[in-house]
Amino acid sequence: MGLKVTNKMVLPSELRSIVTNDKAEIIIPESREELIELALGGMGADTFDVSFDVNGLGQVREAYVAKCKNGVVVNYDEPYMRRRDPDSLVIADSLPTDKVTHEERFGQPFDDIRKETFDWLKGQSSLICMPFLAGNATIGLGYAALLVVPKNAAFFALMLADMQGFIPQSKVQNFFRPKAVVYVAPPFRHLYYDGKQVVIHNRLFEMHEVFAYNLYPGPSAKKGIYSVLLNLGEQEGWITLHASTVKIITPYELTVTIMHEGASGGGKSEMLEQFHRQRDGRLLLGTNIVSGEKYLLTIMDACELHPVTDDMAMCHPSLQKGSTRLVVADAEEGWFLRVDHIKEYGTQPEIEKTTIHPDKPLCFLNIDGTPGSTCLIWEPVMDAPGKPCPNPRLIMPRQSFSGHTDIAVEVDVRSFGIRTPPSTKENPGYGIAGIFHVLPPALAWIWRLVAPRGFANPSILDSGGMKSEGVGSYWPFATGKQVDQANLLLEQIMSTLSTRYILIPNQHIGAYYVGFAGQWATREFIARRGGVKFRQGALAPSRCPLLGYALDSVKIDGVQLPKAFLQVDHQPEVGIEGYDAGAKMLNEFFKSEVKKYLTRDLLPLGKRIIEVCLMDGSVQNYFDLIPKL
Repeated sequence: MGLKVTNKMVLPSELRSIVTNDKAEIIIPESREELIELALGGMGADTFDVSFDVNGLGQVREAYVAKCKNGVVVNYDEPYMRRRDPDSLVIADSLPTDKVTHEERFGQPFDDIRKETFDWLKGQSSLICMPFLAGNATIGLGYAALLVVPKNAAFFALMLADMQGFIPQSKVQNFFRPKAVVYVAPPFRHLYYDGKQVVIHNRLFEMHEVFAYNLYPGPSAKKGIYSVLLNLGEQEGWITLHASTVKIITPYELTVTIMHEGASGGGKSEMLEQFHRQRDGRLLLGTNIVSGEKYLLTIMDACELHPVTDDMAMCHPSLQKGSTRLVVADAEEGWFLRVDHIKEYGTQPEIEKTTIHPDKPLCFLNIDGTPGSTCLIWEPVMDAPGKPCPNPRLIMPRQSFSGHTDIAVEVDVRSFGIRTPPSTKENPGYGIAGIFHVLPPALAWIWRLVAPRGFANPSILDSGGMKSEGVGSYWPFATGKQVDQANLLLEQIMSTLSTRYILIPNQHIGAYYVGFAGQWATREFIARRGGVKFRQGALAPSRCPLLGYALDSVKIDGVQLPKAFLQVDHQPEVGIEGYDAGAKMLNEFFKSEVKKYLTRDLLPLGKRIIEVCLMDGSVQNYFDLIPKL
């Protein structure tokens, strides 16, 4: 049956030779239940070892799959495989790119390994060929794609299907022509890439090939498809932003839509969560790391949240339809949620209830689940004795979120998140941002060029310190040139000037540990006042111009926040001395990062904005370049 269906497809010769191989069973799944059965190794099975023969190493187990009461749990033998390696993306083709090429990194062209990969896939006794639509098929923005994966790694197909959906065997149309193909061949990471997570992108004239040589879905099934969408957008003049989006309805029936961008760990998923209340119902806004003082905030009625996107927001021009606000739609069917912040039962009841009693079995990763048990999201596997994995995950269907929105929405406020370290006068750091800052559009563009990865990132393997995630914070997943993405972002900002911009730190505000509480309080405040239009005099230029405008006062549900949370230089533990030391760190880092964009291909307005940054310009200088606030 699989061969009959693949005959409907328009495939390149190499792929055609794989799926028409007489020696291989070709499986095109008809249902999710079938994928779950395949992931567990067959009907009635409750455990499965995902193993491959590797020349020189023998049988290598890559992962272990178990059937729990509430879903399927996948765990990797190597702690290294439980988080995304930020250096996994490699370019195989000769098209314009700023990314490292296969020949530069590994000293040889990709052609021979590509051919060997095809030969290896031909030699497999059973292959899953799963057609799907990358993007948003619901609103007609799905791009035909295909996954080719060995049957014994069927859990990988299950995870991709949960994130992007799939086309059942009986629904495949004639002349299905994939614009992207994902090939999965796990042994090759051992044979050629020292056991590292490596995902090779080969951009052909009519097809984007993705060669996934590891089974952690982060750099391939998740970000690999993101790379495909970014490449398509680069060709067609649009962007898929790295952002969560939530439509908020206040207790006073005001409606505001916030889109939150940022590097991994920047608070995107948290923007979709209700704030975590203490036992007495209050929000713990911050704990002073010097004195131990806690500041609690009473918010009687939380806003109603309607999630729109979690991580990938398509900004296709067909959605805009003359609006002067940014219009976005989700590029995923299921969300790859990190749940490291849920340490115990009762932290986030809605997510906990949905994962313990799901409508259909879920897919969990890096969580301690045994056959027949209930997989609990606050029980991660151990990377080492006493050291829990910092990246427990699950894939949650968007439909599982109460109030989810499937349609495109206009964005009122674009926020940008950054993980900030503790900062005091004795130990200054760049954690000098107040609870939130208002950014002129030109400065908002600068923040998206630099996109600091920030402090203590749990999602990826990192050596610490401030690093740039790169243009748009989606640069780690892009395959082309940074300046092209910078221009697309600037053109997008210029064409959507009715959308406003803010900056929100998480983890620390000066000497206060806040986690994501500051972000939640900001969301409640902005929604209650209907956006970020402020009366004259309500905003003051920040002492560090890169932070735009600070607020002079914030009142939430009748409670006035201390000025120390709004302007960190007012914290006695930080003071002017500590603040200025942190500002110097930010300034030096931003200057080092923006210089790379000063090429002949950058838009003239972009050059002027970067010059303001390099000359330590004022907030007013940024405002004057795009005077809309």
